[in-house]
Order: sequence, then C-alpha cells, then structure tokens
Amino acid sequence: SNFTMAPSTNISSSAAICTLTVATPLLQDDAVLQLILNLASDKQVKVSQEKKGNVLQLQMLDATGVVLTQRAAILRALSGPALQYALDVYLTGGYGASSKNGGSATAVMAMSSLQSWMTVAHQVTVGASDKAAVLAQLETYLETRAFLIPSSQATLADMDLCASLLKAKKEEDAPFTANVMRWMTTVHAQMTAFGATTLAPLEASPSTLPAFFYGTEEFVALGKKGAPTAAPAAGGKPAAAAGDKPGVSEEQKKVAADKRAKKAAEKAAKKKTPVPPTAAAPLDITALDIRVGKILKAWHHPDAEKLFCEEIDLGEESGPRQIASGLRPFYSTEDLTGRHVLVLCNLKSRNLVGFPSHGMVLCASNADHTKVEFVVPPQDAPLGERIVFGALQGDPEPENKVAKKKFAEKLLPDLKTNAAGEVLWKDHAAMTTKGAIKALNGMADATVG
Repeated sequence: SNFTMAPSTNISSSAAICTLTVATPLLQDDAVLQLILNLASDKQVKVSQEKKGNVLQLQMLDATGVVLTQRAAILRALSGPALQYALDVYLTGGYGASSKNGGSATAVMAMSSLQSWMTVAHQVTVGASDKAAVLAQLETYLETRAFLIPSSQATLADMDLCASLLKAKKEEDAPFTANVMRWMTTVHAQMTAFGATTLAPLEASPSTLPAFFYGTEEFVALGKKGAPTAAPAAGGKPAAAAGDKPGVSEEQKKVAADKRAKKAAEKAAKKKTPVPPTAAAPLDITALDIRVGKILKAWHHPDAEKLFCEEIDLGEESGPRQIASGLRPFYSTEDLTGRHVLVLCNLKSRNLVGFPSHGMVLCASNADHTKVEFVVPPQDAPLGERIVFGALQGDPEPENKVAKKKFAEKLLPDLKTNAAGEVLWKDHAAMTTKGAIKALNGMADATVG
C-alpha cells in the first residue's frame, strides 16, 4: 500500500521547528521514515513532498539553520534533537537526550552502537556487505540479547536493519535462523504498530518445535533387549511377544533383525574411519578493515594532554566518525585538518578519557617511538575505499570478533614500511585503486599501527 500522510502533499504549521523535503517515491519506499513521520507531531515537522526526483533534506528552522541530506543522519535527528527529543523514548531507548553535551558514558556508547548498526543497515541496502555474513553475525549477537542496543523495545537501529534485511531478501535465500527470526518478528510487529505501512512482509519460518511419533497399528517397536514387539491385537489387547510366544510373523522378525545388523555396521564403520578435523583458514591482514579517510576537524582533548579528538570522513552514510589519536606530541591541529589518512575501521567503539572513539588512525613510527608519521594514500584515492594487500582476498571480520580474538594485536606487528617508505604486510604491498600507501615523509623500516 502507498504511504500517505494527509490529503494534501504539504503540511505546514507556524509552530514547526524543522522542514523535511522528500520525494514521494522515496517516502513510499522507506518504511522507517514513514514510521517516524507517523509518530511525530505535524505541528513540529513541516513536510513537503515532491512527486519526482530523489530529494531528501531536513532543515532546522531555528537560528542555526542546519541542513542535513544524508538519510541516516536525518532519521537520527528526527528521533532526537530535531524534535527536541520528543521521540527519544520510542526510537532511541531514551539514550539520545542522556548522551547530549557529553552525557552519561552508557548513553554515549549506546548511541555510538546505534549509529554503527545503521551503517550496517545501509551497507546491506546498497549491497556493500555480504548479507550471509551479516546474518551469521546477527544470529550470534542475538543469542544473549533481545535487541541491538540495551533497550526494553526495538530502537531505530533494530528497525533500520530489519527493514533493510527484509527488502534485500530473495526467494532463493535460506530461511532466517532462530534468533534472527525471533528478533525480526518482534521488531516487525512494533514497526507495523508504529505506522510503517509499506514494510516488506515477514514470512513465518518452519516450526522448530519437536514432533513426536506415537506409531500406528502396523508399526513394530523393539523391546528393551532388541526383540520386536507385535502390534496391538484386535480389541485393544497387546499381542504375544516375539520368540517362543505366538503373534509375530517371520517377516516381522527378519525386518527387526536387519535393522539391528545395519545399525551395528554403521556404528562399527564410524569407529574405523574417524572424520579428520577441518583445518582453519590462515589468519591474514584481510581480517582488518582498513580504509581511506579525511580528517575534517581536529581539536585538543580537554582532559588528555597527548590526545587529539577528530572527525573523519570515511564516506559512510551515517556521517563522519569520531576518533581519538595520541598524536599531539608529533603534530599540530593544523597538520591534521584536511589530511588524508588510513583508518582501521572494524574496532569496537570505546571511550578514551570520556571521548567516544570508533576506529584508529594508522601511523608509522621508529623503534623507540620518538618519530611518528602518517601513512597516507594517494591524494585522489576515494574516501571509504578499502585497502588491499597484494593478491590477498577476504572479507573483514566483525568488530566483536576482532576484539575477542585480538586480531589487531596479532596482525599489526607485521604491518611495516620498506626501505622506500612503502607500507607492506609481510611481503604484500598496501594499495588503493590510485596507487601505493606510503609514510608521509618516507620513513623507512618503520612499524605501522
């Protein structure tokens, strides 16, 4: 069904605090945006629909006049600050208001996690992620969780990823696994109740409840010692047992004996030919997600004399990441602003002296760490491009696995520069589509991390 907000395609109010301009086809295809507009007060949001095109823009009507054009940023703004946190409890678990102006560490971490999951949803939508790998990660993640971030109900992160996975599902895909299906059922029901009218349907998976077979009149059961027991005789009374007692035919005895012999043979074969364990794939640098980024803004951490706080554009739909780096002894703020750098992206977000940092800027350094240089891509390398290493191929591991298995600690010691200052992992050169990665001033034989 088509999503409509009112008989008119334009809603205006003198009390509106923001204006959303959206193409009608985009709105009708975006179940999450529909849901938010259904929950929001039409006295706070002025919505202007355009029949054609693909425009999507949110403008604040206050003194700031801020304009947002990225979908994920618009959804988070409408769920929080754009509407003065009126929808915070419904869509961001109450963490939005609690995390503003530095707020509680728990709220800041929850909002950072919400943003990361929305990035995953965007990657599923545009086909930039392996959908099967995302579902496998999600199945494990949801084993001990009801929702993606700590909350008593589904949040914007759950809704965005659920809608993306449903839209991307194809007929030939395998059914959703148990934990994913349980999560999707709950999120789908909540989204439908909140007004997501064009949300893709959720097909029920086959039941995984155990089924019990009680037998039929023709079924011959085996007794405790393996002797077949006859089917019930007419009138409901049991027939005589096998052996010297009457009631079991020779054919029934033969069938039971054949089954016992087959089972014994299979058991003996398993003992003779043990299945060798499957060898694990060797761990290499492709487990880490290293990408091209650009530092948009940098400032001194107010409580840590060695740390810079940075906003880095990695070409992500969710917008720039915040990352903290211990580079103040080696660089000035001016040295960082506008600099193209390499960022290790699949690290879990963590607080560094109260600052939520999601990733790590890579640099080359000498043995005693008295000299440090950025390792930099070619100036025209696309933002967000993943670095490749020679002929090595493989998808990056999820953040939680990188942390649990300590992949960064195991792999980064072999990431170094050669005599020409070029970055290599073992013998595999680090490359972009525009050329090689090098230390900024050609620092040779240095470690990179």
